[in-house]
Amino acid sequence: MEITRYNDVKPVHFDNDIAKGVAGRVLIGKDAGAQNFCMRIFELSRDGHTPKHTHDWEHEIFIHSGKGEVFNGGEWTSVEPGCSVFIPGNEEHQFKNQNDEPFVLVCLVPSSAPEL
Repeated sequence: MEITRYNDVKPVHFDNDIAKGVAGRVLIGKDAGAQNFCMRIFELSRDGHTPKHTHDWEHEIFIHSGKGEVFNGGEWTSVEPGCSVFIPGNEEHQFKNQNDEPFVLVCLVPSSAPEL
């Protein structure tokens, strides 16, 4: 068993035209011996966004704190703490934060997907 505080994991920062104001951390992945899933946490700063993209694998999202929006079927949908989001494989998606407080989400992907 491994117990980790997410703030103790060094973030990888993304800040370019594709992904802006994003800090990503792998909480549970291959290094921890996880063979089936990878758990990541992303923090989006004010005006931060993930890339608008698709991929073959599904993933599951849990909104931990802050408020943001998810691109869903061609429209933006507001999400807040306590919301979960299921994204099937090959569905275009993106998250963004237009609020002053950080938008923090937990993301699970299969171990075959890139960890970050």
